[in-house]
Amino acid sequence: MESPLRFAEHLGLPARQPETLKDWYVRALGAELIFQQPPAFFLRLPGGLLIEIYGATGDTAATRDNGVAGWRHLALRVDSIETARQILEARGVTFDEPVKPAGGGGRVLFFRDAEGNLLHLVERPAGSVFA
Repeated sequence: MESPLRFAEHLGLPARQPETLKDWYVRALGAELIFQQPPAFFLRLPGGLLIEIYGATGDTAATRDNGVAGWRHLALRVDSIETARQILEARGVTFDEPVKPAGGGGRVLFFRDAEGNLLHLVERPAGSVFA
């Protein structure tokens, strides 16, 4: 029996400067603006993931620590980390860490968006359970 539950919609990302962050995702990651009601913006990333960027009510440095409880990073699947890195660097993205092994197989490369939120490229091997 097919489950009546379907959980794919969007991820919320509060921002100090929502419009500026929206522009970064459009420019750097090739996101498409699909709806706006400022200060909220809905973007579709290549691959289909939806992100809602909206105004934050506060900020704390602890949210930049990938080990603090709660959701801390956005993983972006790519076929080739090297190719994706070249494209993103040409769009102004900087990478401060080397490529690392990925949990579950493959490789990851971390970077941050314009407000310091953690993202990473993830490349999985053929036959991966994540495919």
